[in-house]
Amino acid sequence: MTLLRTLREDLAAARGHDPAARSDVENAIVYSGLHAIWAHRLAHRMWGTPALRGPARVLAQFTRFLTGIEIHPGATIGRRFFIDHGMGVVIGETAEIGDDVMLYHGVTLGGRSMAKAKRHPTIGNRVTIGAGAKVLGPITIGDDSAVGANAVVTRDVPPDSIAAGIPATVRSRTQKQHEPLVDPTTYIDPAMYI
Repeated sequence: MTLLRTLREDLAAARGHDPAARSDVENAIVYSGLHAIWAHRLAHRMWGTPALRGPARVLAQFTRFLTGIEIHPGATIGRRFFIDHGMGVVIGETAEIGDDVMLYHGVTLGGRSMAKAKRHPTIGNRVTIGAGAKVLGPITIGDDSAVGANAVVTRDVPPDSIAAGIPATVRSRTQKQHEPLVDPTTYIDPAMYI
């Protein structure tokens, strides 16, 4: 995939997920979530070359300083990823994120152990994770699911589900709750799941 196509997809995701988005030029200049993902895409490529792992970590930390968003260069992130507001987002080294995923501010995709193995979550396609949510450990959040604001999720979430609460309880989505996720350009308010 070309760099220009990737940038266009990321800008379209920002436009589609944020009703306050006014133009691609303005979004490219002011959206910290876009800056963080673009820097991550570069750092992740560098991470694939062992000699560049140190510089990749430096780039990730400099991006954290600028944006308030910490994404380890080892994390794998799919297409059209969007972080709304962004401040306080943390994505760990072994996290895997699918396509068309949206995170709000304060989300942690973290680990629960010091093992040098898979210790961070796998997030499926078309998942929305609400503000302040903590998704912890080597668990899977299934495709087309949503995690409510401030939820703490430590167990797998099946596809087409909603996880909310502390600790999170999981329930299937109704058709009405699923409709906003059919079109990835539709704004999704995670509060509607609580």
